[in-house]
Amino acid sequence: TGTGEGPERDGGGPGEKLMSILKERELRIYWGTATTGKPHVAYFVPMSKIADFLKAGCEVTILFADLHAYLDNMKAPWELLELRTRYYETVIKAVLESIGVPLEKLKFVRGTDYQLSREYTLDVYRLSSMVTQHDAKKAGAEVVKEVEHPLLSGLLYPSLQALDEEYLKVDAQFGGVDQRKIFTFAEKYLPSLGYAKRIHLMNPMVPGLTGSKMSSSEEDSKIDLLDRKEDVKKKLKKAFCEPGNVENNGVLSFIKHVLFPLKSEFVVLREEKWGGNKTYTAYEALEKDFAEQVVHPGDLKNSVEVALNKLLDPIREKFNSPELKKLTNAAYPDPSKAKPAEKGTKNSEPENVVPSRLDIRVGKVISVEKHPDADSLYVEKIDVGEPEPRTVVSGLVQFVPKEQLQDRLVVLLCNLKPQKMRGVESQGMVLCASSLGEPRLVEPLDPPAGCCAGERVYVEGYEGGQPDEELKPKKKVFEKLQADFRVSEDCVAQWKQRNFLTKLGRVSCKSLKGGSIS
Repeated sequence: TGTGEGPERDGGGPGEKLMSILKERELRIYWGTATTGKPHVAYFVPMSKIADFLKAGCEVTILFADLHAYLDNMKAPWELLELRTRYYETVIKAVLESIGVPLEKLKFVRGTDYQLSREYTLDVYRLSSMVTQHDAKKAGAEVVKEVEHPLLSGLLYPSLQALDEEYLKVDAQFGGVDQRKIFTFAEKYLPSLGYAKRIHLMNPMVPGLTGSKMSSSEEDSKIDLLDRKEDVKKKLKKAFCEPGNVENNGVLSFIKHVLFPLKSEFVVLREEKWGGNKTYTAYEALEKDFAEQVVHPGDLKNSVEVALNKLLDPIREKFNSPELKKLTNAAYPDPSKAKPAEKGTKNSEPENVVPSRLDIRVGKVISVEKHPDADSLYVEKIDVGEPEPRTVVSGLVQFVPKEQLQDRLVVLLCNLKPQKMRGVESQGMVLCASSLGEPRLVEPLDPPAGCCAGERVYVEGYEGGQPDEELKPKKKVFEKLQADFRVSEDCVAQWKQRNFLTKLGRVSCKSLKGGSIS
């Protein structure tokens, strides 16, 4: 259902607009999830609806809203953001596969793929000049975690979600009914930027086992997708399911919103002396029997346990691999098991060999001269936003003409220990892409257009760390990280498939796809 928007290009409300689009082409729709706590069984509700959208021919995009996860009162810390996004991507795909959804028909996108772009950032500022504090707070009330001293980031959250509709180029957004105030916010403010109102579709929220909303941040209210069978039994045993009470009954609600839509029936398992098994093909009949105490809470819970474990078994099986076990533990570390070295000690290894330890900046080449004592070396003066330019020695003579370096923006590693190269001290390293084959080709990495000298270059997901003052040569931090530097097939610089970024976008090279970076 739509949230009730005003007239649009087709002269009607959301229903008429939907029909108008379907006369021309398939509907483009997106569903987003912030990568915060571990996904739980209520995620089967939107997943089953996504399956319906695909069957109806819709073009569906799934957004892993990693930036939103941080903005929501830091539910996902910067240092865990990338790991949690990878976890979400893997587990959501496993859920979809478990109910038979063909993944090749879906498009998967991460928020930081486009939310750090110049255009998107400018639109955030444009919106912030129009949106009242009251409207922003009201829009996020049911989604952003409420705390005693709210952060400014929570007020930005609704604006970003509204802009996602435009930047994902969709006709409609799909989400839980807890999103309705953000949907209303989007309908009000997107036209202020000259963007079209979108259609909004909503699914009911599954009450938690305690009777309130099932939430990733409330352990007792939810069953995780990777909970062991004994955990499922234990949580269901504690669940609120009073005899005859159908109000705020999390167990009944799970049957109604998850099991029935997926299976079109539900079997209550009972011993023969209590009437034996009974198959229900309509939820209303089950609810009526429970209200009249024909069905006992104990039998209902046992039956849900069996049906739920059948859904979860293939997901558990997938995550039984050593690689995915490692990902799960890294994305959601147990605080009680953290060693002192893992709690912020600078030189713990290998846990702390992370890209944020590298001080990489945008530099502007002010001058280029041949090294007086080495034909293969340039001596450059490079502005990196400090009072004086740095002297850098680079072995680029045979690869890059002098005039192509002059006044060029480059990417400079600034916290290597200064080193004399044929008598001239080099105070940094120009990072370049190199071809893997012969003849060897080398291209300096290019920051996004519009960058200024001294701007920080970081690896996606590692924006928040503090670089080392100086990298100790014996620790070989750069060498360990550099082993995983690569150029992607679309010429973007990456570490372990995470993009090198500035606040204006991605760092790239001209043409050396699949090359190394040094």
